[in-house]
Amino acid sequence: MDSILIRNVRAVDRQQDAVCDILLCDGKIKEIAPHLDAGADRVIDGTGLACLPGLFDMHVHFRDPGQTHKEDVNTGAAAALAGGVTGVLCMPNTTPPMDSPETVREFLGRAAKTGVEIHQTGTLTVGLKGEQLADYAALKAAGVTALSDDGRPVPTAEMMEQALAKAKAAGLPVVSHCEDLAIINGGIINKGAVSEKLGVKGMDRASEDSVTYRDLQAALRTGAQLHICHVSTRGSVDHVRQAKAQGGDVTCETAPHYFLLTDELLLKRDADYRMNPPLRTPDDVAAIREGILDGTIDCIITDHAPHTAAEKADFEKAPNGVVGLETSLAATLTAFYHTGLLSLQDIVRLMCDNPRRILHLPARTLAAGEPADLILVDLDREWTVDPDKLHSRSHNTVFKGMTFRGRVLMTVTGGIIRYELNDE
Repeated sequence: MDSILIRNVRAVDRQQDAVCDILLCDGKIKEIAPHLDAGADRVIDGTGLACLPGLFDMHVHFRDPGQTHKEDVNTGAAAALAGGVTGVLCMPNTTPPMDSPETVREFLGRAAKTGVEIHQTGTLTVGLKGEQLADYAALKAAGVTALSDDGRPVPTAEMMEQALAKAKAAGLPVVSHCEDLAIINGGIINKGAVSEKLGVKGMDRASEDSVTYRDLQAALRTGAQLHICHVSTRGSVDHVRQAKAQGGDVTCETAPHYFLLTDELLLKRDADYRMNPPLRTPDDVAAIREGILDGTIDCIITDHAPHTAAEKADFEKAPNGVVGLETSLAATLTAFYHTGLLSLQDIVRLMCDNPRRILHLPARTLAAGEPADLILVDLDREWTVDPDKLHSRSHNTVFKGMTFRGRVLMTVTGGIIRYELNDE
C-alpha cells in the first residue's frame, strides 16, 4: 500500500480547522502536523484545498438485490465516492426485502469489497407488509445497524409502539418513514397551487406531519431511539423540535432538495423532480433551513433513489425518487457555507459526525492513528451538474443544469485513493 503525503491542506473536523500536512500509511493517518519532515510514495499539494473526514449518508437506496438495472452495490459505491461519501446506510426495500439474516449477510458480504463502509437496515416488519414484526435480534446478529420499513410507514400507532419497544430491547435505532397512505391516496406531488395548476392529485403535508407526530409520541412513551426520515414540512420540523424539548431520544434528517428547491419546478412536468416526500413550498424550505441552523435537524442525507430514464419518462406514472450522492456536499456548501450560515465544522457535524453518532458507529476525525478515510475538496470550484457524467447507474438528478460551488477532488478510504476527479 502506497504512502500518501498531503501538504499544506486545511484540515477540518469537529476538533480542528487549521492548515497542516497529513501523512497516510498502512490505511491509517500516521501523522498530522504543520511542516512534516517526511516523504511518501505520492505527495499531493493541498494548498487552497480542504481535507474533511469522509462523509456518511444514512439514507440511500442501492437497489441491491433485486433491482440492479437501476443501481447495484458497486455503482452505488462509485457514486458515493465521487461525492466524498465514504459510508452509507442502505434502506431495506430491496427485492427480497432485508427481513432475513441470510439476505442481510449475503449483501453485506458483497458490500465489504467496495471500498465504502456500507451498513444495512433490517425491516421493521416481515416483507415490509406492516403485519408482523421481524426478528430484530436475528437481524442484529446478521449485521444490521438500524431498523426501518422505509418506502412505507408502519401502518398503526400500536404496531409502531410495539416495534419501538422491541427495537429498544435489541439495542437498535428505528428509522421511520412518516406518511399516512390514506391521506396520500394516490397523490404524486405536493398538494397546493402547483398541483391544482397541473391538474394532478396532490400529497397533503398532513400525511407527513400526522405520522411524524404519531411516531414521536410513541418514542416518548417507550423511551426508544427514533430517527425521522427525510423531513420536508414546517409541521414535521416543529414536531421534532418539540419532542427534543420533551427529552425524547429523537433525531431527524433532511435532503438538499428540501432546502434548495420548491414545487414550482414541477410545472415542467418532468418526473426527475418527483420524490417522496415531494418538493414543498417556500415556507417549508424556510422551515427546513431554520431547523438545520438551530440544530433541530441533525443530518443532511440524500435519500439516493435511482430510477432509469425509461421509468421516469411518464410524469404521472413514474416512480418517486432522485439520485443525490454526487451532489450533496456541493449543494450544502453552496446553500450554507458560501452564504456564511454554517461553518465547515458545522457541515462535518451534519454530514459525518451526527449520522455516525445516531447509528452508534465510531467517530471519524483527522488524527494520528485514525483510519485514513478522508476527502479533498476545492471549496471554491464551480461546476454544473451534468447527469450524463454521474457515476450512478441512473441519472435522475433533481439538480441537472444547476451550478454549485465546491467540488470533491479526491476520496480516500483505508489509505487508498478510491476516487480522483478527472475533468476530461
